[in-house]
Amino acid sequence: MTTIALARRGAWPALDRLPPWAWLALQAAALWPHALWAARRAADGSDDPLGLVALAVLAAAVARAAPRLLGTPRPGWLAASLGLTAAATAAWFALPPLAGALLAALAFGSALAAWLPSHAPRAPLAGLVLLALPVIASLQFYAGWPLRVLTAELSTWALRAAGFVAERSGAAMTVDGRLVIVDAPCSGVQLAWCAYFCACVAGWWSARGDAIWLRRLPLVGVFVLAGNALRNSLLVGGEASGGLSEAAHQAIGLGITAAVGAAVIAWTTRSEAHAHRR
Repeated sequence: MTTIALARRGAWPALDRLPPWAWLALQAAALWPHALWAARRAADGSDDPLGLVALAVLAAAVARAAPRLLGTPRPGWLAASLGLTAAATAAWFALPPLAGALLAALAFGSALAAWLPSHAPRAPLAGLVLLALPVIASLQFYAGWPLRVLTAELSTWALRAAGFVAERSGAAMTVDGRLVIVDAPCSGVQLAWCAYFCACVAGWWSARGDAIWLRRLPLVGVFVLAGNALRNSLLVGGEASGGLSEAAHQAIGLGITAAVGAAVIAWTTRSEAHAHRR
């Protein structure tokens, strides 16, 4: 007989008296090695601490949902959480730390899904759990170069359309005879993190439903690519036309980030009736 069945039939009455938040706290405690690694990586400067923002929003979301958590967890999600916790524990000894932390995040996300009421969105909260991991440096290492090349190519097309003489070679561009390199900060990794963070927060807050949210999620990547290419084109075009001040450089970056975030929020919270209106 399973632990869940025993608890339901009253074989372990003390377990029935534990509130859901206590079970979640125990789940988090079981994953403490991965949490400690993530905290150290965020604190030692080896990764961008953006994950702390996602962690804070996740904590606020759990606190907001606490009064509505189920008295009895859903067995399927709970079983998935137990299996992922075991996998994360084994990964601590056999896999790179980030891989183990990813399994641990999925384990906690499954545990949270087990206690949430049926109408509550689960996928956006799972996204916040993943975004809380220190992943920026790893994404920059593995995906930064392809994103820089793609950004350079899209920017080359845009600048040609605007009347510049532009060519691309790898992640470098030649614009009106001037060599411009699309470096790591211009890859769009941070912009992608911000966009998916906005999508997760908006999806949780609007409670549109997981199916709707997941159907709309792929377009977030399109917003990121378009926004990053536009930002790079404006910066490169400005430099080729006589140079940009540091204030103008920062204003363009912040403006594009805000515009992409606003577009993502509007898209993920759009009502189905409006989405199908012709």
